[in-house]
Amino acid sequence: MESFGEYIRQIREGAKMPLRKLAAHLDIDQSTLSKIERNERQPSRDMVPILANVFNLDAQELQIKFLSYKITYELSDEELGLEALKVAEQQMEYKRKNVQKT
Repeated sequence: MESFGEYIRQIREGAKMPLRKLAAHLDIDQSTLSKIERNERQPSRDMVPILANVFNLDAQELQIKFLSYKITYELSDEELGLEALKVAEQQMEYKRKNVQKT
């Protein structure tokens, strides 16, 4: 499964957009974007709506892809990461049910 940075590179190259042009849209240096695409630096949440707009992508799907990558990145080196993710899912379901009741 590709990382979010690899996904950005794929859609940029598919659109035949130069690195410098996308970096300008994102208001970051070319070198920063290059590092994001090579997984040497993490993308920011602020990039998601800009990327969706520039490439005419579904913003919600892109946000989900970003969040899933962020979670994976944070937990990938944790021995109990997968188990923690399962517990977090249960906690989110519990929280949603309790919020809906109020």
